[in-house]
Amino acid sequence: MEAAFCVLCGHGLMTVVDGGRERPGCPACGHVVYSNPVPVAMVLARAAEDQLLLVKRGVEPLKGFWAPPSGYVEMDETVEQAAVREALEETGMEVALDGLEGVFSAAGLGIVLVVYTGRVTGGCLAPASEAEDARLVDPRDLPSERAFSNGTELERWFAALLARFIGAPSLRQGATSSPVNAACAGAVPGERGREDWHRG
Repeated sequence: MEAAFCVLCGHGLMTVVDGGRERPGCPACGHVVYSNPVPVAMVLARAAEDQLLLVKRGVEPLKGFWAPPSGYVEMDETVEQAAVREALEETGMEVALDGLEGVFSAAGLGIVLVVYTGRVTGGCLAPASEAEDARLVDPRDLPSERAFSNGTELERWFAALLARFIGAPSLRQGATSSPVNAACAGAVPGERGREDWHRG
């Protein structure tokens, strides 16, 4: 929803030309409203035996799909810090970043996805409220399913990126395994979860 009133003075907005584009602007105080994409951080973190850290998404877009941990960057942190924080919050696992995988965007979608590679360095698998599940998965055991073709433009774009990052067209709710025990103090990263993963 576009803003109708100026956040600085409360006057009604009108269309103005700024930087060669039409944008909402305030005729009273001159404030111009810019619409910019929001940065999102993601980490492709691997543990022992090349296992990949994944979450079963509990929020849109692609709720119910398996994906690497990701989330919005906060104002008081760097993109790198956001990637590490999101991994810990969503999975309970500590990660260290190794490098930049890439920066991905598409016009009109409203986000810029910054993807890092990394390593699991500690922690305990314990999915947060925004994730239905969290696993360390052998890439050979990822279920191959049909490519995601329905949904919004954002969902189709995100699904295509997931196929690129984790090597499967889509990871839907059909991929099941036994629940992960969150009470795993002292667990060695990569030693829990693989034996329970199977094709749905």
